[in-house]
Amino acid sequence: MDVPAKGEGTSGCEAGDFKGFAKGSVALVQRGTCTFAVKAARAKAAGASAVVIFNKPGEKGPVNGTLSKLAAIPVVGPTHAVGAALVKAARKGGVKLRVRTDAVHGRRTSANVIADTRQGRADNVVVVGAHLDSVPAGPGINDNGTGAATLLAVAAKIKELGKDGLRNRVRFAWWGAEEEGLQGSEQYLRSLPAAQRERIALNLNFDMLGSPNGTRGVYDGDHSTGTGTQAPAGSGAIERMFRQYFKGRRLPVTESQFNGRSDYGPFIERGIPAGGMDTGAEGVKTAAEAKAFGGRAGKAYDPCYHAKCDRLRNVNLKMLDSNADGVAHVLQHLARTTVAVNGGARRAPALDRAYEPLWQGPYLVR
Repeated sequence: MDVPAKGEGTSGCEAGDFKGFAKGSVALVQRGTCTFAVKAARAKAAGASAVVIFNKPGEKGPVNGTLSKLAAIPVVGPTHAVGAALVKAARKGGVKLRVRTDAVHGRRTSANVIADTRQGRADNVVVVGAHLDSVPAGPGINDNGTGAATLLAVAAKIKELGKDGLRNRVRFAWWGAEEEGLQGSEQYLRSLPAAQRERIALNLNFDMLGSPNGTRGVYDGDHSTGTGTQAPAGSGAIERMFRQYFKGRRLPVTESQFNGRSDYGPFIERGIPAGGMDTGAEGVKTAAEAKAFGGRAGKAYDPCYHAKCDRLRNVNLKMLDSNADGVAHVLQHLARTTVAVNGGARRAPALDRAYEPLWQGPYLVR
């Protein structure tokens, strides 16, 4: 058992946390600081038969997490209340804990749908993506039928830009298995030869563009909020393009974190500039956001997020329409020139070893 006296702490993050640990016991640690994968690996190295990683104080519900890859021992993530009760019992010296998991492991098949424009520089590719899958619990019309449909509408019209407007090749990507942890976009980039990855100028990502109580979120490319992951150089220029467009239409915007929750993650990790939009998921709208965007403060941006009610009536069609206009405008600009993003000089993107997202798609990693 290793739990912090207060706050988040580094429970289970260091080998020394398991000093004196009895082999065959169940490790009890609190979520915080390092990844679940690190905590599980430390516990296994100490001889743990299973790991219980309970949620942090103030966090609701169990941990909706991932280890990113298969672990050799069971790992579960209960609520903070359950974890705190186990800690209390363990400190009294008489708790016995049995961990039983019902898990399925195997190979599943999914697919990405990729389409390139016929015109444009093959060595300066603008990749624009949206995930095509939903969760088993719901039809996913907002998440992410709105993003996928917006890309399809733009793709149907892009040839009208002509040769002068399509100086850069545009690659439309409808990603599979995003809801399983960004599997489609990650596999795509992992399978590309290095020479082809170097031809990607930037990535645009669109995930949930019509949340019924949403905001108009533009990804924080210049890291001005100081939260989330700092995106590669050039990402700030993409953010400005969206901001300038909506400013010209007198439509408010807010900033969305790059935190690993959607398919831009594998691009950022490989040093590729990224940008895009979302309108919010299970987060709660603030009073200031309600004043700027309308809707109800204190309520979720999308009350049907990952639920069976995520149908057409769950979409804010007015917001979707204006957002689709922004997508088309920025993509039209980038199809013609990416100078604001890369200065006209191609540089080989490099894997960012310091990349530490909080999420991998819908799953927490730490």
